[in-house]
Amino acid sequence: MNAVAKDIATDTARAARYARVVKMSKKVEWQIDRDLIRGREFDFSRKFLPDGLSYADRLPFLGADDARLLSQIQGRTYAYVFGLVERFISAKMLEQSRGHVLGDQMALEGLVRFSAEEIKHQELFRRMEQMIGERMPPGYRMVADPNDVARAVLAASSWSVLALTCHIELFVQSHYDQSIAPRQDICPLFKDVFFYHWKDECQHVMLDEMEWTAEHARLSDAERDRAVDDLIGLVGAVDGILQAQSAADVEYFLSIAGREFSAAQREALSAGVLAAYRWQYIISGVQHIHFGRLLTSMTTEAQMARIQRALAPIMHG
Repeated sequence: MNAVAKDIATDTARAARYARVVKMSKKVEWQIDRDLIRGREFDFSRKFLPDGLSYADRLPFLGADDARLLSQIQGRTYAYVFGLVERFISAKMLEQSRGHVLGDQMALEGLVRFSAEEIKHQELFRRMEQMIGERMPPGYRMVADPNDVARAVLAASSWSVLALTCHIELFVQSHYDQSIAPRQDICPLFKDVFFYHWKDECQHVMLDEMEWTAEHARLSDAERDRAVDDLIGLVGAVDGILQAQSAADVEYFLSIAGREFSAAQREALSAGVLAAYRWQYIISGVQHIHFGRLLTSMTTEAQMARIQRALAPIMHG
C-alpha cells in the first residue's frame, strides 16, 4: 500500500470511529432528573465510596460509623474532583472541535456532544454537592476553584492536556467496573451517579485517544519533548490539589466524628486519605494497561524515564 492509499485508509478508519462514538452517545443519552435522580435522596445509613477506592478498610482503628462517615466525606470529594477536572475537559474538547468545523462533521458532532456531556456531568456534581451538603455538618472545604484549575491546565500544550484527559477517562471506567459496580452495600443513588457517568465516559475515551494521537502526529520531536514536561507538571499540580484536599477532608472528619483520635491515628488518617486520593486520581490511571501502551507508544525511553522519576514519590510516597 502506497503512502497516499495508507493515509486514505487511516482517515476512513478514523471517520468510522467518530461515527461509532456519535451512535453510542445517542444510544445511551440520559437526563439527570428523568433517568438518574428520579426524586431520590442519598442514603446516609450506607457508605458512599467503596473501600476499594476510599481505603477506609486499611485503617483498622475506625469503627463502622467512622468508616461510613469517612466514605461519605470521600464520596463528596470524589464528585467534587470530577466536577473540577471536567471543567477543563469540556473546554478542551470544544477547542478540539474547531479543528473539525470544516472537515469531518461526525468528528465535530462527537466532540460537541462530548463537551455537552461533560457540562451535564458538572451540573450533576453540583447537584450532588448540594444534596449531600444539606445533610452533612458545616465545615467541608473545596480547596481549588474549577475555573482557576482550568485556566492553568489549558495553558499547557494540547498533547499534555489530551494525555491527562485520556488518563482520567480510562480510570473512570476501571473505578466503576472494579470497585463501584460489584458493591451492593453502598448508597444506591451514589452508585447510580457513577453508573451513568461511566456510560458517557466509555465513548469519551475513544475520542481522547483519537485526538491525542492526531496531535502527537502533528508535533516535532522537540515539541513532543516539551509536552512530556508539561504532562509531568500537570500531574504534579493534580497531586498538589490532592494533598490539600486530603488534609482538608481529614480535618473535617476529625471535627465531626464525635470522638477523639490519638496522634498516631491522626497521622495514619492523613497518610491513608492521601494514599486513597493518589490512587483514585493518579496511580489507577498510570497503571491502566491501555494508558501505559498509549503513553509508551508516544514517548522515547528517555522521556518515559523522566515521567517515571517524577511519579516515583507519588507511587511510593
